[in-house]
Amino acid sequence: MAEGPWYWCLDHAAVEPQLGCPNDRRMGPYDTVEEAETAIARARERTAEMDRLDEEWSDDD
Repeated sequence: MAEGPWYWCLDHAAVEPQLGCPNDRRMGPYDTVEEAETAIARARERTAEMDRLDEEWSDDD
């Protein structure tokens, strides 16, 4: 397989090499295909955690 960097394309929901879609349509760069494949899942987990913390903060008021 080609060398990285690798990106997660938001339009195609797939890993792409550096010569892919424009950067504003993808996440990355990542060093490995595996990191790129799990990028969207990690971003969703972090967003859910931040939403939970925001909700806790709002409840404290």
